[in-house]
Amino acid sequence: MKKSKKNSLAAAGMILVLLLAGVIFFFTYYQVDEVQVMGSSHYSEKQIKKMVLRGPLASNSVLAPLLYTKQNTKDVPFVDGYTVTRLNRHTICVSVKEKDIVGCIPYLDSYIYFDRNGVFVEGSTERNEKIPFFDGIKVKKVILNEKLPIKDETVMNTAVALSTIFSKNDKVPDHIEFGDDGQISLVYGDITVKLGKDEYLEDKMTRVLAILPLISGKKGILHAENVNDNSKTITLEQEQDENQNSEETWTGGYDEEGNYTGEGEYDENGNYVGPKPQSDLEYAKEKWIGGYDEEGDYTGSGEYDANGNYVGEAPTEESMAAKGNWKGGYREDGGYDGTSEYDRDGNYVGTLEDYLASEEGNGDGTDSANADSGNADSESADTGSSDSQNTNSEDSENGDYTSDGSTDNMDEDTDTETDYNSDYGDGSDNYDENQDGDYSDASDYQ
Repeated sequence: MKKSKKNSLAAAGMILVLLLAGVIFFFTYYQVDEVQVMGSSHYSEKQIKKMVLRGPLASNSVLAPLLYTKQNTKDVPFVDGYTVTRLNRHTICVSVKEKDIVGCIPYLDSYIYFDRNGVFVEGSTERNEKIPFFDGIKVKKVILNEKLPIKDETVMNTAVALSTIFSKNDKVPDHIEFGDDGQISLVYGDITVKLGKDEYLEDKMTRVLAILPLISGKKGILHAENVNDNSKTITLEQEQDENQNSEETWTGGYDEEGNYTGEGEYDENGNYVGPKPQSDLEYAKEKWIGGYDEEGDYTGSGEYDANGNYVGEAPTEESMAAKGNWKGGYREDGGYDGTSEYDRDGNYVGTLEDYLASEEGNGDGTDSANADSGNADSESADTGSSDSQNTNSEDSENGDYTSDGSTDNMDEDTDTETDYNSDYGDGSDNYDENQDGDYSDASDYQ
């Protein structure tokens, strides 16, 4: 009897040992070493893992898909649900299904997020910077999972259309303003884009998104209200930065001890004002790609570059002065050869020949394509032009340009307006700037 009892206990102990060994093997063999996350744009991978895989069983690639898959989530904003699947015995994948959110509006001290049908799907005290923020859409009350009570349906349609455009280009503005008169404005840092009313939005935004990189670092208003089937003119009304350093306005020259050295980066009051701005000649000399002789040896004054290409003499005051206000001569990589069609900031400015021809043809200071300054849409003086982009007499005074491939005419005034005429495809679209009477930019948008 005692022997039988001992045998039973031994057998039970053996079974427990085997079970324990099996459990250890199971959790070791299917130990999760890697977690992949798919479909999440609102949260980082680390955040998703922390939200979804809560508990010790999440480390097992067999149990995690069974225990952590959720089709409905109320505790995770912007997420409808998520699915956990096993890719192999050491890897699982969390697939996130996000809510269809296209924009948000301010409401009391929170942000209300809505889908493309205008339904309130989420609320938060924090703003998600990746979702377009609309200012000017006003509501008196909101109910979760119900349509926002907006009287004008076209406002919501416009918001959805803009959100779709932003999602395609990943260029979400800081915020979008809807005026009471139906005017639309986008704010990108120091640039405010005026789109006008909900007309030709796709066409306007195509041109605006192409121009924004070209005016990076500038301040002002980009006017795109007048873009339509017949006009492609976009004008930059630039705001001058009073604190911007130039050769004329630089107040430095002093060192930290207050001694004047001529090159110190402080003013006489000890304020840091940055390094001394380089003149066009100084900058060109620094970026000049020449200096090699015909044998490829660097002499400092040779008229060839490192690849044996002839680039002419080093820039001098005389050669720079001969180019007038043309600020080109730089290659796309920033090197100076005196003939390339970019300025020192990387803007396309066209050829020197075109610039000089424009200057010669504009001797009286009047845009030849705007003979009648009172006309809103003037005909081009060139009968070969297919599309005149001169919109009004103000553009004529500030330097108005055509996109038909004809010579650009430029007035050297001090106005800060810039015209962007873009057809995107005919190779003749010009971006020209009369910021300070010093230079003109002409950029092609393909």
